[in-house]
Amino acid sequence: MLSKKIEEALNAQINAEMWSAYLYMSMASYCHFNGQSGIGKWFEVQFKEEQDHAMIFFNHIISRNGKVTLKPIDAVPNDWKSILDVFKTTLDHEQKITQLINNLFTLSTQENDYATQSMLKWFIDEQVEEEDNAQTIIDNLNMIKDNGYGLYMIDKELGVRTYTVAAPLLANAGK
Repeated sequence: MLSKKIEEALNAQINAEMWSAYLYMSMASYCHFNGQSGIGKWFEVQFKEEQDHAMIFFNHIISRNGKVTLKPIDAVPNDWKSILDVFKTTLDHEQKITQLINNLFTLSTQENDYATQSMLKWFIDEQVEEEDNAQTIIDNLNMIKDNGYGLYMIDKELGVRTYTVAAPLLANAGK
């Protein structure tokens, strides 16, 4: 059973993950509007992944006899200065999410909630990957600067990304 503190913190994380999904959908829209459909598709996959993340927290709360409480999602930005700015915003956002996950882990340690700690370990690894991916794309965009062909190539490369259901959701698929 979840403590009240953990239940509230996990519900807040669901909201943060849904805000993230909404942010990435906005970024996808920005990219499509600016002729970068491959990068737009990359952000569409990010959108779906963030929804998965919210569902992992949702399922965890339910499985621990907690109550999911959904709250309004705040507005997200809709415009950026450039594709590079979009990815800088992405990295900054993922670093904030990493801090939220770390805070949840700290709280679950304080509350001796080993089941939540176990669930959060997947997120800790996921956040390392998320930050690394954003930083790599930023590095590549900085390398090409204003080279249109370089941006074209990055757009094509990112456009082949495909969505894969998050592993913790596959584990619960038969339940």
